[in-house]
Amino acid sequence: MPLIRSATPADIPAMLQIEQSANSHPWSEGTFNTCFSERYFNAVLMDDNDAILGFYIGEKVAVEASLFNIGVAPKAQGQGYGQQLMQHFIAQAQNLEALDCWLEVRQSNANAIKLYEKCGFIQTGLRPSYYPTATGREDAILMALPLG
Repeated sequence: MPLIRSATPADIPAMLQIEQSANSHPWSEGTFNTCFSERYFNAVLMDDNDAILGFYIGEKVAVEASLFNIGVAPKAQGQGYGQQLMQHFIAQAQNLEALDCWLEVRQSNANAIKLYEKCGFIQTGLRPSYYPTATGREDAILMALPLG
């Protein structure tokens, strides 16, 4: 049974490997390194052999929690791990007394949008031409989940 625990900087290599295998424009190691200060709450999902199957990067500022990144290893996708990570992120945001959660997602990422909607997120806006693509740019959909 997979276990979710807090991520540490020692987990960055495994998180980076998932990020690079699951995203067309992955974060750099440097970006991951900047996400381990006190305002961040990050987690990893471990299999029975202590291998990391997925992760998320969350940040709380004032009364808002933001999901900056979430990833599941391609070999582990489609097994509900993304939903487990999202539910953990939401629970952690509630524990930190956030009033709402925010995220943005590529307009073309239908699977992620479906997951976020399943978890209660609603579309609140659009950032035109926000994300780079192989052929140009694409919009980011802004989504929110009120917790109050």
